[in-house]
Amino acid sequence: MTASLPRTKTIRRMAILTAGLLVSACSILPKSETLAVYQLPAAQQTRQAATQDRLSASLRIATPHSSQVTDSTRILVVPQGSRISAYSGARWTDPAPVLLRNRLAGAFRDDGQFNAISLGGSGGLDTDFRLIGDLTAFQVVYEDGAPVVHIRYDASLVQSKTNRSIATRRFAVAQAVQGKEVPQVVDAFGAAADRLAAEVVPWTLQQARAAGR
Repeated sequence: MTASLPRTKTIRRMAILTAGLLVSACSILPKSETLAVYQLPAAQQTRQAATQDRLSASLRIATPHSSQVTDSTRILVVPQGSRISAYSGARWTDPAPVLLRNRLAGAFRDDGQFNAISLGGSGGLDTDFRLIGDLTAFQVVYEDGAPVVHIRYDASLVQSKTNRSIATRRFAVAQAVQGKEVPQVVDAFGAAADRLAAEVVPWTLQQARAAGR
């Protein structure tokens, strides 16, 4: 009986040591990040009365191509120089190219001059025109210490029956942020997306009308 005492003490010491290690390990594990998920604010534009007859044409809007950095749900910021970062604890509901595609689709539907609007790439229902492009900027840039939202979209309108690009144009907007907090940044993204859509819609209609003559 007495011979087993050292062994019992050894086992007890090992158990205490193991428990201590487990507690230490738990204390150094990183805490999970609490995320605030933001959608692009609802469009603030009011529908404009159509000044021309409605087009008897349909349009498909493709999700823009973008870099791996931009094609994400992170809310990007360039605080200085060329270093790209992201706002901590905040995410978009969808990757930036999807957010822009959906905002453009909403603007075209509100305008109402195409007889049908659809989303997607080259598959799906046949349409008369396809709006494709590259999203090369969807981020906040600090300029003279103040945050400014930048969105840049290189658009191309393709006539489906010929599969030929009939017009291309770069659209770029800069929208000052009224503050530096994330909700204010999100509001500025919404305003910038509205401004960009307000330029893309009439340009697309103009090019589609010219191609149909």
